[in-house]
Amino acid sequence: MPVTFSIVAPIFNELENLPELHRRVSEVMAGLKDTWELVMVDDGSTDGSTGRILELAKQDNHVRPIIFARNFGHEAAITAGWDHARGDAVVIIDADLQDPPEQIPELIKKWHEGYEVVYAVRAEREGETWFKKMTAAVFYRVVRRITDVNIPLDTGDFRLMDRKVVDVLKTMRERRRFPRGMSAWVGFKQIGVPYKRAARHAGVTKYPFNKMVKLALNGITGYSYFPLQLATYFGFAAAGLAIIAIPVVIIMRLAGHGAFTGQATTLIAVLFLGGVQLIFLGILGEYLGRIYDEVKARPLYIVRDMPEQ
Repeated sequence: MPVTFSIVAPIFNELENLPELHRRVSEVMAGLKDTWELVMVDDGSTDGSTGRILELAKQDNHVRPIIFARNFGHEAAITAGWDHARGDAVVIIDADLQDPPEQIPELIKKWHEGYEVVYAVRAEREGETWFKKMTAAVFYRVVRRITDVNIPLDTGDFRLMDRKVVDVLKTMRERRRFPRGMSAWVGFKQIGVPYKRAARHAGVTKYPFNKMVKLALNGITGYSYFPLQLATYFGFAAAGLAIIAIPVVIIMRLAGHGAFTGQATTLIAVLFLGGVQLIFLGILGEYLGRIYDEVKARPLYIVRDMPEQ
């Protein structure tokens, strides 16, 4: 049957949150009087979430389960959600309830006004450390300055996208995925809606510091050549310093200045330039790794089970 709204929830070990997620989404969508579905993408959970999702699907025909063969990551789960969503508009929401389902009507309201991407802007963030808030703020601002895409500040994956936007995103199959950057890159008519991000309802975060760093690298290397350009800038700077330093050193040595005798200056210069070269070899390796992943052309995810509703 035709579906107006698809609510996509990527899930990894969220057993304690699933009943409340289902209850709150159901209450919100029941009040809208539109056809809807809740697409629960199980990203290889090991805590019993898989069984609970299948139970909810048996109890409520609004629930559509997609069960991965293993853990493929949050971004792959989002991708599977919009690949299989049937709605005229698709809402991405976290299963930990930090993104309140009660905000969905505000996103839908803007969609009815003609906007094709409605992203939720984190005006307040509860239950997060000052370090996470600071690093998140820095990340969004750095990415916005150095990338070619105008990624909105202080936004996550919580957003509504029109069917034509989703159809374009489905054609983008890169392996190192950054969904919030992808939805900004495609364009269309976009607007932000501020909201208060709640503390996690239950359980622990599935995005520790190392995963945040990986996401940041995906965002930067996927949408900017700036790290590669830094090598050129450093090269010109080093060459400029050398051109200035050579005659200075010659003059000072001829004058018998003691600071320019021995090998200490040479060793420091060699160590500095060697360190810079290794750093930029690592940056080149990051970009080459992205190319290697694309060339292998493996599937983004593997679905083990997807009972039809």
